[in-house]
Order: sequence, then C-alpha cells, then structure tokens
Amino acid sequence: MASSELIEALQALAHERKIDEFYLIERLEASLAKSYQHILDLEWDARVTIDRSTGQIYVYELVPVGEPDEETGEYSEFEERDVTPDDVSRIAAQNAKGVISSIVREAGRQSIYEEFSSRVGDLVTGTVLQGTPDFTIIKIRDGVEAELPHYDLKRNPSERNERPGNEHYRHNQRLKTLIIDVRDPNSDAPKMRGEQARPSIVVSRTHPDLIRRLFEIEVPEIYDGMVEIKSIAREPGARSKIAVSSREPNLDPVGACVGPKGSRVRMVVEELRNERVDVIQWDENPAVYVSNALSPAKVTRVTIDEDNHYATVVVPDDQLSLAIGKEGQNARLAARLTGWHIDIKSASFAGEPPAVDNMLIDEDLPADEELVCAHVSEDGVRCRNHARPGSRYCGIHAGDEA
Repeated sequence: MASSELIEALQALAHERKIDEFYLIERLEASLAKSYQHILDLEWDARVTIDRSTGQIYVYELVPVGEPDEETGEYSEFEERDVTPDDVSRIAAQNAKGVISSIVREAGRQSIYEEFSSRVGDLVTGTVLQGTPDFTIIKIRDGVEAELPHYDLKRNPSERNERPGNEHYRHNQRLKTLIIDVRDPNSDAPKMRGEQARPSIVVSRTHPDLIRRLFEIEVPEIYDGMVEIKSIAREPGARSKIAVSSREPNLDPVGACVGPKGSRVRMVVEELRNERVDVIQWDENPAVYVSNALSPAKVTRVTIDEDNHYATVVVPDDQLSLAIGKEGQNARLAARLTGWHIDIKSASFAGEPPAVDNMLIDEDLPADEELVCAHVSEDGVRCRNHARPGSRYCGIHAGDEA
C-alpha cells in the first residue's frame, strides 16, 4: 500500500466510524513505534511520525543524551536518529490492519460510553439480534448494541442475571429494557470475562425502575408529576406492587394508573409478559399504608411499633392465606414496599372478635375514648373497634346498649 493510499484509507475510516482523524493517526503512530522497535531490534525506544498530507512514515530511534537522573535512573533528553527502513510502507501496511481494528473498536466503545453514560436509568427499545446461554445481544440502533445478561449465578457469581425467569427471547423480537450500566473502556476496575468482545451497554428486564419507566409512558399524570410513584417492590416475572400518591387533592392516583377498564396497567402487564402488578394507595399513616400494601386482603387492625419499625396486622381468618400469599409472596412484597417488618395474625389467633367495618387502630396515635367501643369482655379486655356514630358501641356490641 502506498503512503498516500494509507492516509486516504485512514481518513475514509475515520469519517465512516465518526472518529477523529488525528486521534486515529496518533494512536497508529504509537502502535507502529512498538512494532518497529521489535522489527528493527532497536536498543532504545522508537518514535513514528506519519505526515498528515502525504502519508509518508518516518521511524526514529530515541537515543538518550547526557547522564540519567540519580534517583530514577531515567534520561530526560533524547536524540532522534532516523532509522526509517526502505520498506517502511510495506511493514506499516502489514501491521496497520490489526492496529486499526483495535483502535476503531476502542474508539467506538469510548464514543458509546460518552453518549450513554449519562443515560443510565433510561428506558430503551431494541431488537434481539442473537442469544447465548449467558446473555442476549440487543440492537438499540445501527452500530450500538446492548447486553442483557442472564448468567447462572451459581457458576458465575461475579456476573449478573437481568432476565426474569419466565422470559425467553426470539430473533428480531422487540424489547423495552432499562439501561443499568455502561462500561468505561478506560476504567482501572477489574475487567469482566471477555469484556472487550461484549457490548458496553448493560440492560435489565428485572430492575424495579423498569416498571416506573413503563408507567411514565402509559400514565400522563405520572410523566407530568401530578401522580408520584412512592415505592416499588418486585419479584420479576411473578408479581409487583407499586405505591402511588397524588399531588392533586381531587385526583385518584390508583385510578389514574389503572386507567379506563384497566387499559393503562394492562399495557404494562403485557410488556412484562403477564407479570401481575398491584397498584396501591400510599398513605403517610403507616398503619393505613401497611393495610393498603397487603391488598387484596382485607385487614382488621394494624398495630405500629415505631421504635422497632414493626407492624402487627390482624386479618379475618378467611383472609389469612390471601394476606400471606403463595409462599409468602404478598406479605414479602408488602414488607419490601413499605419498609416495615410485618407480622400477620388471624383474628382467632389474636383473640379478636370478627371485625365488621375493617377498622384500623394505630397504638402510637392518641385515641379519643368516646370514639372507641365501650364493650369490655369477661377477661377485662376493652374492645378496640370504633363506636358507631351516636352510639357508645361498635356494630358487634350494639346490643349492649339495651
């Protein structure tokens, strides 16, 4: 390859890959310097320069001048001795292909990092290109690919699994994913296995914020800030709970998220491959919040221990299994959603009479004696239900007034 042809090829490659032409040439010069030092068996380091207009290549040996530094033993001044071989262009062409491929790959990864590092947490839509047992490659756009890892964490504890267990992908399938990481090519952190051959962008289908972004798309009130998602608890592929509140007093946040005939939440559920999503009302009163979080179970009473961050919940006997959920899933998600440790007891186990009005009592809040049922059991225990309006007794003990 003639010198002029080499520089033209570099310019065309830089334009095609949107890489700075001078940066590409500087990297090539540095790489060729190491190659020529080995090829020419030079005693000292080499320096290579490429004429930016003609493409002519010059090789110099950096011969030290003077005495080395007494402390470091390094030379500070060098004399450049021209050692350019006659077949310099041929040798350069032989080494340029691998060097340029490496430079282009690194420059591409750096360009992707600069563009996407500020987009961590964003929702992106891509197309499945190919899948392996350990990860799926997703095309975000031309020239930009992302990795959705689903490693076996028992065999690869240092890797990630960002795919719900119930999902499997096919070629050309479109997916909405959440960007959770962009690998920095210049980072000093330990490299992952095969990182140089893997896409820089890492995406997830299991992250709780994926649900947040999907609701922002489907619910304008969330996007506009009138409805706020306070908390999310998720078991990917199975079930999720989100707590929402409204900044507008006359706006129902749960209704806004569910949509007419459930149309809005249905779109989110379909994107999550039929993962069940419960939308509940957030409340600043922790007793009410915990009760709502255990939906669809109905709660009789919630007792709050703020010092230990502990909530004791009493439910009717026929609601106990619903409150706990399959393999404890409902209770587990409610605890994760609210941040409270929740202990669920049936009414018969707690020694409570069956509740009619599903009242909540928070022991840490001051209670007006006149609002509490006046009934006292044979054991001397005061009924904890609220009294009916105009009466001193609740609906269960209304007969005591006679």
